[in-house]
Amino acid sequence: MFTRRSLLQSTASGFGYLAFAALAHEQAARANPGGNAANPLAPKAPHFPATAKRVIFLCMEGGPSHVDTFDYKPKLIADDGKPYSKGRLAGAKLLAPLWKYKQHGKSGLWISELFPEVAKQADDLCLLNGMQTDLPAHPQAFLQMHCGIFQFPRPSLGAWVLYGLGTENANLPGFISLGPPTNNGGPANFGSSFLPAMYQGTKIGANRGPFAGPGGGDAATQMSNLKNPRRSADAQRVQLDFVQSLNRTALENGGDTTGIEGMIESYELAFRMQAELPKLMDLSKETKETQELYGIGAQGGFGRQCLLARRFVEAGVRFVEVTFPAWDHHTNLKDALERNCMAVDKPIAGLLADLKRRDLLKDTLVVWGGEFGRTPTAQNGNGRDHNNKGYTIWMAGGGVKGGFRYGATDDYGFEAIDGRMHIHDWHATLLHLLGLNHEKLTYRHAGRDMRLTDVKGTVVKEIMA
Repeated sequence: MFTRRSLLQSTASGFGYLAFAALAHEQAARANPGGNAANPLAPKAPHFPATAKRVIFLCMEGGPSHVDTFDYKPKLIADDGKPYSKGRLAGAKLLAPLWKYKQHGKSGLWISELFPEVAKQADDLCLLNGMQTDLPAHPQAFLQMHCGIFQFPRPSLGAWVLYGLGTENANLPGFISLGPPTNNGGPANFGSSFLPAMYQGTKIGANRGPFAGPGGGDAATQMSNLKNPRRSADAQRVQLDFVQSLNRTALENGGDTTGIEGMIESYELAFRMQAELPKLMDLSKETKETQELYGIGAQGGFGRQCLLARRFVEAGVRFVEVTFPAWDHHTNLKDALERNCMAVDKPIAGLLADLKRRDLLKDTLVVWGGEFGRTPTAQNGNGRDHNNKGYTIWMAGGGVKGGFRYGATDDYGFEAIDGRMHIHDWHATLLHLLGLNHEKLTYRHAGRDMRLTDVKGTVVKEIMA
């Protein structure tokens, strides 16, 4: 015989992550004054007209080398092997990029031969060559990129976006992390911290990077608890109706009304997810041409993840992050960086092209980058060390200028000297493109109004179309 507790536990295990979000329901409703109290995830109006409605963040964990990919430095090529004379790198030998650069598109952006397919989309790219962050250490820089600050627990960028705008599909998570990071803060990078738990990212798949192998990568696009192995959908609906009747009886009799109200709503949402999410994750309905566009069958799991990202945003998901690890190339730069770029180049180009032909790129902000860049000097003879003083992130779509380069590092690519964009400025600008004022997107916690950019951040309007 089932007890009320066993039924609740059985239902919760079948529904996955959404069950525990119930306890945060009332807190979320209080944090959404003037919004839909019955559904804190309902769409919310931005602070001002937005050019982007959604975000796909292609996160390259480990710090890809900007001087080998998107930051062309002729003087670094000319002075290859000479000693560098400044700062902590003084005495180290300069290492020229190991791959050739060419100009691409009508805009003439300089892009390395490591990205031949992405280079075909040059006129949609906005290169931010003057990026800076605070520390050249992975855990701190990675957390700061995601949460704005690394010293204390803070909500992630995706959680802030979902909190500010809600989701456009009541049957799906509003924030999804595909192949979520397991290092450098792990779940904190897609967590909600002091925001209600329903704003955290839903993790899907495994973070396997370049080692998934050609033709494989199924683990990169799998999610547990999508199906109840013991009951059909109809039987589960009967079970849920009974559990909900017990919840409503408890609600009528008093007690912990906030928790019960949240439980009722979250179970219903989880049930709807079980009906819709498996269909959305079934890539077999995509044409062979589309699958080839993303390199599925050749690029392992990353092509599948990029195609899933497109399907998710098309279905109304607000923020999707796709993580590709293993960009920390202190040695073996030639083989390791080449392997990584080969794994992500075609899927990323396919994503941009697919979004564009579906008229989604204009209001979907696609972001590519890691927590910092690499040094222009050699480390261990054939690698590069961490560099937080100057590196590259690029954006596309969502209201940014295409075929545009903003900011610059010095002649060797070590430090940003023009158009500097600190990570706080990047966050402020990204939120602005979504119609959110980073100074007004706040949440009351520990006696103060918290925000993603803390007390910093300047919107860089020069990159906006």
